[in-house]
Amino acid sequence: MSRKGKQHDKQFKFDALKYVREHPDLTQEECCKNLGIGLSTLSRWKQQSEKNDGDIPVRGSGNYASDEQKEIARLKRELRDAQDALDVLKKAIGILEKN
Repeated sequence: MSRKGKQHDKQFKFDALKYVREHPDLTQEECCKNLGIGLSTLSRWKQQSEKNDGDIPVRGSGNYASDEQKEIARLKRELRDAQDALDVLKKAIGILEKN
């Protein structure tokens, strides 16, 4: 079974890094405990931020710049699913016509 971790949005990641910077009196472990994230997660976000000039890539719906883009992606998925269902029906009709 694969392990699926919680996905955090981009804003949470930025806020977590900001929290660490604004609390130099706390250790990274204490900051992680307060934020409810793992130390390796925070370290990965810091590396990604440094590597991408302050930007942190995110998966899933956090990649959409606006609600319109999110809706477009949903509609594209819906269209693809409908086209796949239509292809299956066409193949089934072809098989039934042979018999």
